[in-house]
Amino acid sequence: MQTGMIDEQKLISELQQGSLTAFEAIYSQYWYPMFLVAYRKLNDREVAEEMVQDIFVKLWERKASVSINRLSYYLFSAVRYAVIDQIRARVTREQYLSYYQSFLSTEDSSTEEAIILNDLRSALEDSLQTLPEKSRQVFTLSYFENWSVTQIAHHIQLSEKAVEYHLTKAVKFLRTHYQDHLLGTLIYLILTNR
Repeated sequence: MQTGMIDEQKLISELQQGSLTAFEAIYSQYWYPMFLVAYRKLNDREVAEEMVQDIFVKLWERKASVSINRLSYYLFSAVRYAVIDQIRARVTREQYLSYYQSFLSTEDSSTEEAIILNDLRSALEDSLQTLPEKSRQVFTLSYFENWSVTQIAHHIQLSEKAVEYHLTKAVKFLRTHYQDHLLGTLIYLILTNR
């Protein structure tokens, strides 16, 4: 076995035991290369930075239960999947928006529908309280205040891609939060309506 592999296995073992020193060593060694991969794929510095940061946060939170054979493979796979999720969410959101807009044009509004929509909105607002502040702020401005991505980006001084990242993150959270409920699809459709 190579010395590098022994050191890597030792880092993984120490990380799983909660060693902050091991985590910091992994972070220092891999953060920038992971950032470069994400940045090259997304072409947005802020989104790439946040994406890599989220991966490290999840690594630390799951340190005791995560199964890692090769650290570099694990971390760069996480980046690859996060980039794919970001791109897929953007495309999916556009498809649902198109569907829901066509749905709205064929349905009549009624008082009962308005009450249901208000109840759903209230439930969503409660769920949003568990999101990180920036994601919650971006989501609220976009879906409840009907601000465009450009307006939000200027208002809170983020790039448009960073705003899209926060929107994707919030919608993904809500979809996961409501996946066991029939209302999940309806909520997602409401969220994609502007």
